[in-house]
Order: sequence, then C-alpha cells, then structure tokens
Amino acid sequence: MHVQPYDQGLHLEPRDQAAHDDAANRPGRASALRRWFDTSDAGDASRGHAASVADDRIDWVRALPFLGMHLACLGVLWVGVSWFAMGVAVALYAVRMFAITGFYHRYFSHRTFRTSRALQFVFALIGAASVQRGPLWWAAQHRNHHRHADLPQDPHSPRHGFWRSHAGWFLTRAGFHTDWSRIPDLARYPELRWLDRFDTVVPVALAVALYLLGVALERWAPALGTTGPQLLVWGFFVSTVVLFHATVTINSLAHRFGTRRFETRDDSRNNGWLALITFGEGWHNNHHFFPGSARQGFRWWELDLTWYGLRAMAALGLVHDLKPVPAWVHAHARERARR
Repeated sequence: MHVQPYDQGLHLEPRDQAAHDDAANRPGRASALRRWFDTSDAGDASRGHAASVADDRIDWVRALPFLGMHLACLGVLWVGVSWFAMGVAVALYAVRMFAITGFYHRYFSHRTFRTSRALQFVFALIGAASVQRGPLWWAAQHRNHHRHADLPQDPHSPRHGFWRSHAGWFLTRAGFHTDWSRIPDLARYPELRWLDRFDTVVPVALAVALYLLGVALERWAPALGTTGPQLLVWGFFVSTVVLFHATVTINSLAHRFGTRRFETRDDSRNNGWLALITFGEGWHNNHHFFPGSARQGFRWWELDLTWYGLRAMAALGLVHDLKPVPAWVHAHARERARR
C-alpha cells in the first residue's frame, strides 16, 4: 500500500497554514540561545516567503541581552556615581564612537582610506566592544542600506516607522544575518571572520575588565570613589546604551530631520546636532550624495570629528590615502545654492 507523505495529505485552512509555516521556520530556543555566543548558524534570510515573514519578526530570545543592557542601566540607582566613573563612560563613548564612525563605517563599509592589517584589527576590536556586532556584519548591512536606501528592501528606513528604523530591524532574524555576498573584500581575513562569529567575546571581556578595575581601585585608590559595580554600570552599560542610540539616530532621524543640500534618491538629511553626537555622521545627505569620501562634513564649518581624527592618524602614518571630497561635488553644491 502506498502511503502519502504527511504534508501531502494534510489540508489546512489559510490561517492554520500560516501558523504551520511559521512554526516550521522558527528557530529552536536552544539554537537562539547558542546564537548569543556563536553567530555561525545565523541562517539564511532568503529561504522563501514563509521564512521571510518569520525572519522579519523580532527574535525575542536573541534580543534578551540587548534588552538586559537597558535594564542594567537602572543600576545607577544602587551603585551611585563618581567623577571617575563618569569620565570612563565618556571616554569609552568617544573611543568606540570613533571606531564605529571611522572604521566600521568609513573604512570597512566604504573603503575611503587605507591602513595596515594590524591597525585594521585593532579598530575592529574596539568597534566590536560597542556591542554593534562584528565589522563584517556591520559593513554588509551598511552596503545593502546604500544599495536600497529608503526602498522597501532597506530594513532601517524610517518609512517603516521610527522604532523599526531605530532598533526593531536590529533585533529581527533577518537583522542578525550577515550577507557575505556584499563583503568579499573583507571576508578573506580570518581574524575579522572570528570577530564577526563570536561578536560577544569582546564586549564581555570589556565588562569584566571594567568590573575588576573598579574592584582594584576601590581597594588601592579609594579617593577615586569608585567600585567594581559602579564602573561596570557606568563604564559599560550606560556608555554602551547611549552609544548605540546615538549611532542609530542616523537611521531613524537623519532621514527625517534636517536640510538637503543635494538631490538624492533617498530621504537623507544633513543635521548638525546629530553630527555633533556622532562625530560627523549627521552630515548624512552629503554622505549619501558622495559616500566615497573619508570626510562627511563637506564645508569647513561642518563639524566632523571623525575626519579630524583620521587626519591626525594620517599625520602619524597610521592611515593613508584618505579619499577627499572631489572638486566636482563642491562645484555641484555651489551651483545648487545659486538656484
């Protein structure tokens, strides 16, 4: 007797079929937990319609550490504050913001300057400490953003809504996926692939180091008024959460508020306030018009701290071949201003 395969003999109502497809494509809880530490089985975000619907939803199990970091900021109510802890938080914000804007963005994503393999890895490490995932994931996501800016395929366009563009896209199954086809130039470095796969190692190491430093300072330098828990909460959790939300304002706000010097096919804007907190990334309309420059503040008065930092590194011989803003771009901007 011939036996029909189970699915061939099963007739489901449309609503039940959708639930069946969703269950079939939903990752197991153990798999989601494993991906907290090892992203190698992040899956393929293009496995058909049913899978794509599931992939577009927030993966709440994998999102738990992200949510936990926000809750941990409430620890300031118990650990108190000191000038030293505040100073560490500000310093780590600045160093990691420069790593994100100068290297994750302008170097890994756009290749607007050159540097040594050793320094490439150093700033990949610092960027990884920002808890914005690995450099390969970041670059792949950003290259796809420029490819589909403010189109339906752009996962963090504010046309999808503020919260979706600000953080929701980051927490979906599709959002965890690294599109290797977009980064063949970077995927050849095994050290970068390792950082991308184990993207929580560096942040956890930083958190542990801050806690131990606080414990040591409480014992040997009590005049600083800090402790292990205090340095962990302010230096890691508060600094990291503020850093994340400042960075993603470029997705959620810089495509909504500001001025448009150039006509582009997207909604990008120049916003001086966002440029201030993101070290120059707020000159977003400039960037979308010509993303091939290491400088995003195209005019002398457009504050671009990342550009100044890269110029200083170039003077020290640490980076080289910084790509400038071409003369034709300046000429085009002047012509538009005269209209």
